[in-house]
Parts: sequence; C-alpha cells; structure tokens
Amino acid sequence: MRTIEWRNGTVLTPDQTKLPLQTYMLEIKTCDQMAEAIKHLRVRGAPLLGAAAAFGIALTACHSKAITKEKLLLELEDSALVIKRTRPTAVNLFWAADRILNKARSFSGTAEKLKAQIVYEAQKIADEDAEANRAIGKNGAALIKDGDTILTHCNAGELATVEYGTALGVIRAAWAQGKKIKVIADETRPLLQGARLTAYELERDGIPVTLITDNMAGYVMSKGLVNSVIVGADRIVQDAVFNKIGTYSVAVLAKENKVPFYVAAPKSTFDLAHKAKDILIEERNPEEVTHIGGTQIAPSGVKVFNPAFDATPLKYVSAIICETGVYRKDDFAKFKDGSI
Repeated sequence: MRTIEWRNGTVLTPDQTKLPLQTYMLEIKTCDQMAEAIKHLRVRGAPLLGAAAAFGIALTACHSKAITKEKLLLELEDSALVIKRTRPTAVNLFWAADRILNKARSFSGTAEKLKAQIVYEAQKIADEDAEANRAIGKNGAALIKDGDTILTHCNAGELATVEYGTALGVIRAAWAQGKKIKVIADETRPLLQGARLTAYELERDGIPVTLITDNMAGYVMSKGLVNSVIVGADRIVQDAVFNKIGTYSVAVLAKENKVPFYVAAPKSTFDLAHKAKDILIEERNPEEVTHIGGTQIAPSGVKVFNPAFDATPLKYVSAIICETGVYRKDDFAKFKDGSI
C-alpha cells in the first residue's frame, strides 16, 4: 500500500504519531500544512520526506492563482524554503525540493501547464521511490540466509517510504522468498519508532518480531542471537551514514560482536559532496525525552540533550544496499569523488 497519495489536490498520508493504537489519515491541502506535519513527525522517514516535500510544493502549484510563470515560480520557491526549514538532516527532503524547483525553472510553457507539470513531477518522485524500494529489497535479500535473525533500529519500513520500505523492504523480500527469518526491533527512544511503527508493520505482515529496549542490543548480539543488522539512512556522505540516534552505538556493538551491519537506502539519500563534519544534526524538543505519551518521567527543569540523528563512520558499515546494487567496503573509496 502507498504511504502517501495525491488525490485531487489533497495529499493523504497516515498521522504516524497516532500509530499503532489509532489509524488517522491526514488530509493535507497546503504546503504550510505539509511543513507542519513534517516538523512534528506526523510524516517521517527520509524517503517519504522526499515525496512529501515534492507534494507540498505541488500543492502550492495546484492551488495557485498565478497567471504568469514568473509569479508561480516565486510561489514555488517560497514553498520550497518553508519545506526546507522543517528538518535539516534528512537529505531526501532537500533533494526533492531542489528537483521540483529545477524542473520549474527550466520549464518553457505557460503557468497553467507548469502547474500540471509540477504535480506530475511530484507523483513521479513518489513512483520512483516505490520502485527503488522494491529493488533495494531484492538486492538486499541476497544477503539474508534462511533462518537468520535480523536486528533493526528505528523504522525504515513502508511507513518511512512511499511503499515497501528500505531496511524492512529487505526483510519483506527475504520473507517473500520463503526464508524463515526473525526480526529483533530496538524500541528506538525517545519517540519509540521501533516499538510503535516497526513492530506494528511486522506484526501486521506476519513476520516474526521481538521487541527489545535499546540497551539490550549488545546483549542479544553477545548471545549469538543476531545474524545481521539492517538499518535505513537519512543521509549518506563521503565518510559516514546518518540515521536515527542510537545507530552508531548499534554499529559499534555489531563490529565488536562480528555481526554484519548493513544500511539500506535509495540513491536519493546519497550526499557525496559532503563529509560528516559538514552536516547539521537536528536537535528536537526536550519534552520528547522528559515525557512519554504525554506523561512526565523526568524532574521538571532538568537539562536535556536531544539530537535526532548520529553519524556512523563507514568503517563500521559492511555494505550499503541501494536500488542499483550492493556496495561493499571496497566501493566506499569511490564515495569521495562521487563516482558511485
């Protein structure tokens, strides 16, 4: 099923803050509404953010009253800025917004035709992501053996993409091939995407899943209960992979316990013009740490540090799985010149 859909000038997508206890569909009609949904994690997941950004700008195009291409282009550029200010780390969001703007700037037709073209381009971005996820799943499934147990961190499933998933796409593809696999899902504090979303998706699909707290990952690896780790990514740079906070810890534990650590992500997540030191890591509301489900669990006024992501150096990554193939350590040197 599609996580995000365009329907007659409205974008439909589930409010992920309500899951797994309630399924509530957002009906997003403006770019500002899309930006609010992204900022508050109602829409989340790097590949999905790419499609959401494109659709947000497409909403501006669809509902614009501009009669000249120049006026419409100004509106689209303003909307792209609104979208880009929501979350600074996930590169798919910027990639999609820039792709839409480049299409608009190079378009030579009328304003009305440009509006239709922008909607078409946003839908194309969504379709490409769905296709890429299926290819990632197929490529990554070759790394999974019958009987394997895979540990994953955060949610890189259908809900984080337009369709199928990246890390969970690999797991789904292996399961569809008849491999009797199991999954261990980290809960992923502070917002519990593993507990709320990954466990929900796998339970729904009938794939065996066991939920653990984040600080149990080293224990289950040390006991030989994990054959591989597969995670998604929010940005892949020359020397590191950025993903949900805690990924770096899992990668170090995997290396210590000789467990392969795989990253699954589409090419739109690659940002090979930059290194880890160049990337701004988003810091989020302290209440995400001091509260769970609206209930306060920490002393009032306590100082909180709440980065949303961390960087895992490539030395801890066994392979990166994308739609064009599986890139192993020998390939990572090509990241520095962007030739991959």
